[in-house]
Amino acid sequence: MKKQNTRKIAIFSFFVFMLIAGLFLYQNSSQAKKNSRNRLTEANNTPKSQEQPTTELAKKSTETVISPDKAVIVSCKYPSQVLNLTGWKETLPTGSTKKPTEIKQATLASYSANPYFQANSSCDGVIFRAPVNGVTTSGSGYPRSELREMTTDGKSLASWATTSGTHSMFIDAAITAVPKTKKHIVVGQIHDANDDVIVIRLEYPKLFVDINGQTGPTLDPNYQLGKRFTVKFLASNGQISVYYNGNTTSSYTMKKSSSGNYFKAGAYTQSNCSKETDCSGNNFGEAILYKLSVQH
Repeated sequence: MKKQNTRKIAIFSFFVFMLIAGLFLYQNSSQAKKNSRNRLTEANNTPKSQEQPTTELAKKSTETVISPDKAVIVSCKYPSQVLNLTGWKETLPTGSTKKPTEIKQATLASYSANPYFQANSSCDGVIFRAPVNGVTTSGSGYPRSELREMTTDGKSLASWATTSGTHSMFIDAAITAVPKTKKHIVVGQIHDANDDVIVIRLEYPKLFVDINGQTGPTLDPNYQLGKRFTVKFLASNGQISVYYNGNTTSSYTMKKSSSGNYFKAGAYTQSNCSKETDCSGNNFGEAILYKLSVQH
């Protein structure tokens, strides 16, 4: 009888052990399947930027990085964002009689005056406009919106001699308007302590070099308004040369020993109300400078 009870207990214990073992295996199997499903769900929900970081970063760099020399500015507020004006001051056709407004550094760096001195809509040029009824300087009867060369820090008037060192100014420009009656305008010049020495002048339609009031060589006999051109003044060894549209041979060279010289560029309208039937702000001379540089 005792042996039978012992046998029953052993059988019962075996079945209990098997039941516990089965439950343990079932729980582990269920947890494994759950973990597998979770990993699959996480993989499907992982952003692509985390799956392929190298590819995405490379793609992003390609899309957003632009070489500085190819960057395009679509709009700008001031002329100084187009041209380097640190060595210039601007004379405007506004102000009081014989005392036109002058804008110097550091004000010029953040200055614009519509419509006389402003960046164009594409931000690749600066518009200079001088109406025939504009204010003139004490030494001239004609209005201007024009830059006058200063020292490199913009604090003092530039002054150099043709007999010492080498001095050059390059302009890339287009004349876009002339007065209605007297269709004359100056866009670039060398001036000495007393008077203009040599200028680029349009007496529409003839574009030519003017030597202190005397007609010099013709650059374009039939200039069309809006047409871009380049001019380089070069002063050295007691002479001044003019180069037109990138030619390596000068269009004109003159002997000139002078001091107190400086460059000027912009729109110097060669007319006023006494020479026009329309004496209003709608009658003006205008030029656009796309590039302007000076070297000494």
